[in-house]
Amino acid sequence: MELGFIGTGVMGQSMVGHLLAAGHQVAVYNRTKSKTDGLVEKGAQWFDTPTEVAANSEIIFTMVGYPRDVEEVYYGDKGIFQTDIAGKVLVDFTTSTPDLAERIYQTAVEKGAASIDAPVSGGDLGAQNATLTIMAGGDQSTYDRVLPLFKIMGKSYQLQGGPGKGQHTKMANQIMIAGTMTGLTEMLVYAQAANLDLPQVIQTLSGGGANNWSMTNYSPRILKEDYSPGFFVKHFIKDLGIALDEAAKMNLDLPSTKLAKSLYDQLADKGFENDGTQALIKLWWQDGKKS
Repeated sequence: MELGFIGTGVMGQSMVGHLLAAGHQVAVYNRTKSKTDGLVEKGAQWFDTPTEVAANSEIIFTMVGYPRDVEEVYYGDKGIFQTDIAGKVLVDFTTSTPDLAERIYQTAVEKGAASIDAPVSGGDLGAQNATLTIMAGGDQSTYDRVLPLFKIMGKSYQLQGGPGKGQHTKMANQIMIAGTMTGLTEMLVYAQAANLDLPQVIQTLSGGGANNWSMTNYSPRILKEDYSPGFFVKHFIKDLGIALDEAAKMNLDLPSTKLAKSLYDQLADKGFENDGTQALIKLWWQDGKKS
């Protein structure tokens, strides 16, 4: 199958790799061309614009940073909608706004195409191991068409409803992750202050009710003082901002999520916006060091 993938960052690199390994042809574009070099060596074909990727692909995936980037990729002068996309499927993996997902869906329909919003969870490890959770919004027929490709890149996938519902589900996911990340961080701070053996504490807690994905995947990185981004602080702030905006539209007050965002805002203000989300510990541990 002729596929397109726009945005080959931390996660996109691995996702394209899985598609290539499965025997698909993949056209790629990224704002920084060098980030596609390894994929081109594996057989991907580089194109100079999103328009060209869309023109040469049957199904086009996008995974960029912010809603403004999504809008540029789809509606910009060199965007996807600048070519004939009749009969094609557009799949946006970016965590973006439900309103934009609905707008892309409507534009796609008007142009004879189909669209799915499909934000993912699982970070760099999920992308590397093809164990991503994919949250889809759109039509059942379109979802069924792309499901075999989702199965190549993830292990959990479900249609949540119509256009925008994938993004709403991702907001629910990020609200939950916000709580587990603050809990993980404060747990480690407390355990160290109490002179406990941190690896032993983590092992013990992992066997009980405190076990969660954040602790399993991020506590080993923190203990190794590895703050490389599986998921960027700046992108988590963006996601929590969207979640809070959507909550406000529904007249919901989410105080814990507000607190988590304020903590990550503080972290970014200290210059750590390009670290991974596990860097939240740096608000307590100088430079993320235990001692």
